[in-house]
Amino acid sequence: MKSVTAAALAVALLVAACSKEQPAAEPAAESPAAAAPADTLHALFDEFFERGLEMNPVRASSIGDYRFNDQYANSLGPEHREASRKMDEEFLARLLEIDREQLSRQDKLSYDMFRLNREQSLESDRFASHLQPINQFYSPFNFFVQLGSGTSVHPFETVKHYEDWLSRVDGFVVYADQALQNMTEGMQQGVVQPRILMAKSLPQIQSQVVDSAEESGFWAPIENMPGDFSDEDRARLTAAFRDAIENKIIPTYQRVANFVGDEYMAAARETVGLYALPDGPEWYAFNVRRITTTDLTPEEIHQIGLDEVARIHEEMQGVMEDVGFDGDLEEFFDFMNNDDQFYFDEGDQLIQGYRDMSDHVSELAKDLFNVFPKADFEVRRVEPFREASASGGSYRTGTPDGSRPGVFYANAYDIKARPIWGMESLFLHEAIPGHHFQRSLQVENEELPGFRRFGGYTAYTEGWGLYAESLGKEIGVYTDPYQYFGALNAELWRSIRLVVDTGLHAKEWTRQDVLDYMYANSPVKEARAVSEAERFMAIPGQALAYKIGQLKIREIRSNAEARLGDRFDVQDFHTQILMDGPMPLSMLEAKIDDWVESQL
Repeated sequence: MKSVTAAALAVALLVAACSKEQPAAEPAAESPAAAAPADTLHALFDEFFERGLEMNPVRASSIGDYRFNDQYANSLGPEHREASRKMDEEFLARLLEIDREQLSRQDKLSYDMFRLNREQSLESDRFASHLQPINQFYSPFNFFVQLGSGTSVHPFETVKHYEDWLSRVDGFVVYADQALQNMTEGMQQGVVQPRILMAKSLPQIQSQVVDSAEESGFWAPIENMPGDFSDEDRARLTAAFRDAIENKIIPTYQRVANFVGDEYMAAARETVGLYALPDGPEWYAFNVRRITTTDLTPEEIHQIGLDEVARIHEEMQGVMEDVGFDGDLEEFFDFMNNDDQFYFDEGDQLIQGYRDMSDHVSELAKDLFNVFPKADFEVRRVEPFREASASGGSYRTGTPDGSRPGVFYANAYDIKARPIWGMESLFLHEAIPGHHFQRSLQVENEELPGFRRFGGYTAYTEGWGLYAESLGKEIGVYTDPYQYFGALNAELWRSIRLVVDTGLHAKEWTRQDVLDYMYANSPVKEARAVSEAERFMAIPGQALAYKIGQLKIREIRSNAEARLGDRFDVQDFHTQILMDGPMPLSMLEAKIDDWVESQL
């Protein structure tokens, strides 16, 4: 049975109330089909969002909606994928029946985004991503450990939360077995992961194949059980968790590890680019369009990357002069990479360094922003079971009500590969004023329809993160020239991504080609170079979003400054960029053009 959304119920009650107030001779209230286009549109969005939460219960948990916490969807299964396809077709057809020209500008924006999302979702069905459910970077088996450890979006605060988890485990076992079926089908069709990626994935999976429940990452909720639970509940839940971990979870991870090690690894491929798979070139071109929200081709993006690498190298030459370094750029890279002054001795020092930045940068940001999120965030170290393959930093959005704060995950693996000079730019990107500002303001905006409030576009989101890094000198950081070098290096890294991602997937570069280009053009240590190169192999096209998005946001700002002159207000500009949440870059540009026009 489909749930009735609050908005739909409100419309129904309003119609009923109007009907009662009309004289007996008057016709009955209008049917929903004859409702105003805006009302129909909003009801459509609400219904789609509600049905989407029912189909994707972990997503519901992620936004603080715990109605489906006892479920884990088999999203890899044919029934779920077919239901998703039919839902896209149904809601696209219903959307196209609404007269767009009768909508407000904001509703037209929502209409266009929803249409694009449904069309791209349907287009993506032609590509067999469901046959490759595991890689070392985005692995459901890593995520499930986080989910069950109490550090992610499933809460462990009440007895019901614990009971929900036990039911959710059953759903995950079904999902895991479906993953093995899909991977077997992928082996038959030649749609398999690169062997190097599966070699990194296998230890992650094996990390949860332990001898007892107490050694498992899933035991943490028992160790951290709330003190107000009754003795009876404590004993019952402890026994139930032990049974679930030892008789369901561990055997499932063992089954997956055995399959990957004994069967899949032999069938995995030596090639590392998407071009090598069936429909690979078309698949990658689709990824590029979807992720960048542009019509740029892989070849065009590759050239943009080459040009940006050359430009940033020139900027770095200026830093060399500022610090009085005697040598060429390659020698400067070597100095920045290896001098002990640029590294901590312990990972905890790095984590504390990020925590110490929070209040200082929050205060400085007030000069450039006049809207701030209500939610707080915390800095956490990336967990040991995934740190070897994780990126340098990442952000997880908190709940809209602030009950679960946002999290900036910092990677302290191989501390001598984590230079101090990279810290300020990473903090600006992941925390303030980057992802924490943007995503928190987004989910706190109750005026947005659900699919916009909790959805996103990578080019906008990551483009904002990189743009936030570029604000360092304006905000008042990067006062140390080495930290400014770190910001340039971070931007350089995103430019290198344009080159190597397109190189891998469109130009048939090898893993070694990518590493060689990285070493030749940036001061990168082996640990990071390897994890980043393999990340690009695992999620083709995602790395393009950062620089393409940043370049567009910077272009939009430059145009606004040129047109408005002295009337340009950077605080108002940032509010305009952030206030309506993520959107395709062309729509963002049109929105800001309208705002500029209104200021003239």
